[in-house]
Amino acid sequence: MLQDFYREKVILVTGAAGTVGRELVRQLLAMDPAEVRLLDNNESDLFLMSEQFRAFTQVVAYLGDVRDGLKLDHLMKGVDIVFHCAAYKHVWFAEYNPFDTVLTNIVGVKNVIQAALQNQISHMIFTSSDKAVNPTSVMGTSKLMGERIVTAANIVNFNSGQIFSSVRFGNVLGSRGSVVPVFMEQIRRGGPVTLTDPGMTRFVMSIQEAGRLVLEGATLACGGEVFITKMPVMNILDLAHVMIELLAPAHGFQPEDISIELIGTKPGEKLYEELMSAEEVTRAVELPSMFVIRPAHRAFYQEIKYRYHEVLPQMDPLRPYISADETPMSPEEIKQYLLNWEVLGDLGRAFRKDAYPESSSAILKPESRERGEKVS
Repeated sequence: MLQDFYREKVILVTGAAGTVGRELVRQLLAMDPAEVRLLDNNESDLFLMSEQFRAFTQVVAYLGDVRDGLKLDHLMKGVDIVFHCAAYKHVWFAEYNPFDTVLTNIVGVKNVIQAALQNQISHMIFTSSDKAVNPTSVMGTSKLMGERIVTAANIVNFNSGQIFSSVRFGNVLGSRGSVVPVFMEQIRRGGPVTLTDPGMTRFVMSIQEAGRLVLEGATLACGGEVFITKMPVMNILDLAHVMIELLAPAHGFQPEDISIELIGTKPGEKLYEELMSAEEVTRAVELPSMFVIRPAHRAFYQEIKYRYHEVLPQMDPLRPYISADETPMSPEEIKQYLLNWEVLGDLGRAFRKDAYPESSSAILKPESRERGEKVS
């Protein structure tokens, strides 16, 4: 059980005031940890988060940056588990600020690893991105380097018993700066809703699912692997149409009043996303709800036994995991997904209450589905 793994543990979350970090803390506090230390360099957001969790005496907030190795070393004294979520995550921002991106997304990872090694942390989990696969951007390249550094840390120190692993996300719907809040604001203003390409597809997951993936990855980790959850695919044009249909009336507009404007791709942006490359397939294991990519250094398989089959049934994946190759959700499935996971906030909750009675069997959390299979 997840709760057994985290009960009475001292846990550090970097980037704690971000979307994923905040959700991790929320879920962790339900598992009776001894202490949860929050690290973030955003003073205002960290203060607001401290107020949000004020009733939990286990929560202690620290203002700081992962670029500061001494600060990290100090914060990891007595820590059992580290979740490293701090990063620059926006593709366009990283493209125009590559030096700062390297300092946070690569040097910052190195600093976290060094502090974890120095303090004998049992588990360090790095939150990566689908943009790390065959990267075309500074941000994606930095995340790939982060994954490789984390894997290398585990391989070099496998005799220590410490575990360093990564989890790779798709797009977290509703996170700050992501497509959903951008579309919401554009719809609120009456449009247009801007879209880079009508054929763009993305792997998507809710904030709650993202937090769960990180927590589950830590419990399964043997060391050096990358965990990838199976997730649905959305066509972004369909997402735009669904959001206009749902939200336009709430702002005094008819859906047909709000146009969609094609603006072309941004620097470093892909039309489709990849979560597992052709090369990674050769060293991957498929579990019921996720893939696990083992390290490329096969000689170390003699030292680290990747025995997920002792916990869950497993098989070998047959092909890369690419959004363009998967069956996208239908508009109705997108609507259900947004409402079920409350991605649209209060407006979505109001629509759900009006459109679907509480007793309706249609309102169910979406379950895992086979790759390429439509949800009925």
